[in-house]
Order: sequence, then C-alpha cells, then structure tokens
Amino acid sequence: MKLCYLITGFFLASITNVALADLEPWTDYELSEGVTNVTTVKVDSNMIDKYLEGLKATWAPANEVAKELGQIEGYWIHVSQLPNGGDFNVVLGVDFKDSAALQPDKAQYDAFMKKWGEANQAKSDEIVLTYPEIREIVGEYNMRSVTFK
Repeated sequence: MKLCYLITGFFLASITNVALADLEPWTDYELSEGVTNVTTVKVDSNMIDKYLEGLKATWAPANEVAKELGQIEGYWIHVSQLPNGGDFNVVLGVDFKDSAALQPDKAQYDAFMKKWGEANQAKSDEIVLTYPEIREIVGEYNMRSVTFK
C-alpha cells in the first residue's frame, strides 16, 4: 500500500512540475516577424478538383501578381488526403514579410489593380460566385512561426 502512495505522489509531482514549466517569449522561443494568413475551407469532398480549378484560375494568379509586386512573400495550398475527416479539407496560406504588410495601402492596391486588370477581376468575380455552392470558409488566422531556443 505504501508503494501505491509513493507512485501516486511521484505522478502528482511530475504533473505539477509540467504545469509550472511556463516558457517565456524571447527567452525560451521567438516568434517570426513574418505572418502567414491561413484560411481553412470545407469543400464538398466530390468538388475539391472543381474548387482547385477555380483557385488555379483566380487565387493563384492574383497571388502571383502580388508576389511580383513584392506585396507578399509567397502562397500555398494544402489539401487533405482524408476529405471527410474533419472540419476542413483545404488550407490556403499567404506569407507576408511582417504585420505591416497586412495593413491597407491604397498605393499597393492601385499597383495591384493596374497589373491585375479589370478583365482578370471580372473573371475572378464570375468564378467566385460558384464557390458558395461547393465550399464554406470555416476559419481564418494570422499565424507566426515559433523557433525554440
């Protein structure tokens, strides 16, 4: 019986030690200056290819323009291999240099629209109208990378 109390005591002590081991930013880890805007999307599992087709025609080219203009660092798409396995099955990411790059900027908007053009915008608007039938945006996050020291 004493062994049981001893084991229980060690177990409780180890849990307490874990709870007390709080990390401190800039001492134990750093956050990146760069920010990634992440959007989680639930696409009907039989419509993922249709959704990707639309992204290839609209979202990706628009991000290419923004990248060429230096407004974003990059972008990416991840698709779940288990499309019915959770709350979302497509993840869209756009990487920004820092938080300042997320702020509204008329000059950057004008530069983007000049290069993107009204024809591309009209095409994008038409394609995006079909999205509510096949997908739901379930979350959006601005995230930073963590580096442990």
